[in-house]
Amino acid sequence: MKKSETKTATNNGSAAGAAPSASAAAEAAAAEPTKAELEAEFDPNDKELCHAALKIQSTFRGHLARKLVNKDAPEDEDIQEITKKVAEELDIDLTDPELNKAATKIQASFRGHKTRREAQPE
Repeated sequence: MKKSETKTATNNGSAAGAAPSASAAAEAAAAEPTKAELEAEFDPNDKELCHAALKIQSTFRGHLARKLVNKDAPEDEDIQEITKKVAEELDIDLTDPELNKAATKIQASFRGHKTRREAQPE
């Protein structure tokens, strides 16, 4: 709190605009340690520190994985809703076994076409 109060007082009390920004940059540089200082603090033999770093990394990776899964879920639901609406509008019976066979044949043909195209030497 004291830093923010003195910083506000400095910004309000000075007439020159360059002086507060220079002091703010100096404070920010002093607050952030350099790479050499961080390496000096880190001891690879410190099991507690390594365990803490591992825990932070695994938690963040879990967060990213959950975020990715949650992002994909609404798209799948949207596709299913659109499929149902199209089927209703066109009066298509999605439980018809002939429709299932036709869709499978189309998919197999396209996959074969795709595989042959990828196998061609360029």
